[in-house]
Amino acid sequence: MNRTWTWCLICLLTLSSAAWSQNKSGDTEKAVAALEQQWLQSQKTNSPDLVAPLLSDKFVATASDGKVTSKSESLASAKATKYASVDYDDLKVTVFGDTAIATGGFTAKGTDPDGKPLDVRERFTDTWMKMADGKWQCVASHTSSAKK
Repeated sequence: MNRTWTWCLICLLTLSSAAWSQNKSGDTEKAVAALEQQWLQSQKTNSPDLVAPLLSDKFVATASDGKVTSKSESLASAKATKYASVDYDDLKVTVFGDTAIATGGFTAKGTDPDGKPLDVRERFTDTWMKMADGKWQCVASHTSSAKK
């Protein structure tokens, strides 16, 4: 094979690999965005059982007040929180191999675990990892207060 054909073949293989990688990344972004929507549905229906399988056993959440909670503590809080309305906006997912970062806005009204009125506007960052079994799970979540 002459040099020109070798370079053409290398370029073709590189472009094919890049296109396949972008398509795979796009599929992952859609899959993680769908998991975020399942999480939102669990909040809309006050059903923490919908989100439980999405959280890794070592899941850690950092709330906007700085409180850090485990998976079981987060699920207990979710069970005690009663949402009247909840929504996400500006959801974006960025993939880095077997890790995906989801960011977005969160707006909710209802009552908190103590029965006090809840009216929040926050930004969230969720870190998702592809586990050994091929499933995506959230390993960490962080929220920050946002201006209303």
